[in-house]
Amino acid sequence: MNGSHSTSTVPGSGAPRRSDATRGAILAAARERFATDGYERATIRAIAKDANIDPSMVMRYYRNKEGLFAAAVAIDLRLPDVSGADRRQDAGRILVEHFLDMWEDNEVLTALLRVGVTNQAGAERMQGILRDQLLPVARQVCPDPEQVPARAALMASQLLGLALTRYVLRMPPAVGLARAEISAWLAPTIQRYLTAPSP
Repeated sequence: MNGSHSTSTVPGSGAPRRSDATRGAILAAARERFATDGYERATIRAIAKDANIDPSMVMRYYRNKEGLFAAAVAIDLRLPDVSGADRRQDAGRILVEHFLDMWEDNEVLTALLRVGVTNQAGAERMQGILRDQLLPVARQVCPDPEQVPARAALMASQLLGLALTRYVLRMPPAVGLARAEISAWLAPTIQRYLTAPSP
């Protein structure tokens, strides 16, 4: 996980505000701790110790671990290019298989989804990731530019629904599906959302 924080200055002083430095230290420590320990094992107390501040300061800025996690994580979905004519016709399968790779190898992504369904900051972070990274992919293949947001939202509903049932709620029928089965069921739906004529 990576990311940077911006600092602002006290008017007329040219010096960064202390609160910005504190937030930056907290976020840097949180990224390291979440990456090392995972979401479940990381604690506010350990993150505060790493940042050399009192735990109450973490709570003051981020309220709880969920809010801190949502603020700290930066996720690159590394979405594939599907703009070529040959790939455009196979975009559904390519994207489903890519997302399966991402979800199964990325504990942070699963944790962010878990946080996103219960925490406003987590929901906003997930929305931002999908808006910034999924929309450009949909734009590569959608026949009508004005429908890109709606089609991307429909695609996200399927991919996030699968992730929620398989990796967060761990519903046995969803967990029990083989990857080839998931792709066979889901890829045609994603393809239709992306490229089919508007109903």
